[in-house]
Amino acid sequence: MLAALAEFIHSMGIFNLTFGHVLMIGIACLLIYLAIVKGFEPLLLIPIAFGVLLTNLPLADMMAEPIIEIKDKVIHTVQPGGLMYYLFQGDHLGIFPPLIFLGVGAMTDFGPLIANPKSLLLGAAAQLGIFITFIAAIGSGLFTAQEAASIGIIGGADGPTAIFLSSRLAPHLLGSIAIAAYSYMAMVPIIQPPIMRLLTTKAERAIKMTQLREVSKKERILFPIVVTIVVALIVPPATSLIGMLMVGNLFRECGVAGRLEDTAKNALINTITIFLGMSVGATATAENFLRVETLAILFLGVTAFAIGTAGGVLLAKLMNKVMGGGINPLIGSAGVSAVPMAARVSQVMGQKEDPSNFLLMHAMGPNVAGVIGSAVAAGIMLSLFR
Repeated sequence: MLAALAEFIHSMGIFNLTFGHVLMIGIACLLIYLAIVKGFEPLLLIPIAFGVLLTNLPLADMMAEPIIEIKDKVIHTVQPGGLMYYLFQGDHLGIFPPLIFLGVGAMTDFGPLIANPKSLLLGAAAQLGIFITFIAAIGSGLFTAQEAASIGIIGGADGPTAIFLSSRLAPHLLGSIAIAAYSYMAMVPIIQPPIMRLLTTKAERAIKMTQLREVSKKERILFPIVVTIVVALIVPPATSLIGMLMVGNLFRECGVAGRLEDTAKNALINTITIFLGMSVGATATAENFLRVETLAILFLGVTAFAIGTAGGVLLAKLMNKVMGGGINPLIGSAGVSAVPMAARVSQVMGQKEDPSNFLLMHAMGPNVAGVIGSAVAAGIMLSLFR
């Protein structure tokens, strides 16, 4: 009896708790605090943080791989894997991020982009941070080309795309990259405004833009079809992300698939967000996360985000001068794909200069262009380095 009791006591996780475990549990609790108390992307940070918490509880084996033996050509599971291990296969196999894009497409109005195609240029300019940070990551000597590409994509401010690319090129960095990407997405209202003020004048921030034209239903239906064909023919590896984004949008715009639209933008995306967040967080074990490389990823990630914001603003300034005015440079910052938060930041900044200025719909054009741009950038990285 005493021997059994002693064995039970020693099987407790508390006797296997290390400083690394305690630190990671503290980080998980901090993320939960930021999500609940500060309101930083709670729908994303809460599942990610809880995944971090679960994977760092000793002996819980939430990410343990199954033990399998093959005897007489029959596969037998000796010991099943942990719950998070099985959920993580949706990330590892590239299933969850495209399904998130399906829901995003069903929720997104591409009308502002269709009405103002020049917005595509601003969305492209905001991807500058991805490629400059990629070069910087390689130059640091800490990362391979595959790892650098996965880090650079943080600059697109698109969590699912960052997860999609890193799961293919650098799965061992997935937890660090996902936490950095979603944390910086949550801090868009904090990171972007100082950069926007630094690069624009008071007069530029007060520029009023003319109302966008009405977009016809035919244009709305043709847009996702044409974009899918064009992108898939030019950058095939981006097809799964762009294809799911556009079919979700087609559900929204066609007018005859209301049930599919409702499922994609509500039940499906909410379910996948839970699974994706928790399983990605579960990769952030103390062994993988508490390294010098993680600090470098966090620094390079915020640098990528800042450069992307600056790239969009500077191109919008240039367009405003070349086209003789009428373009508020603030909308360029929305070229990162943090939808719709980045567009709202442009709106808030514009109204601080002139309360009667309404930039939201104009900013939504670059914003949704950024979603497409980050997916295309991920496809280019996959083409080059997979």
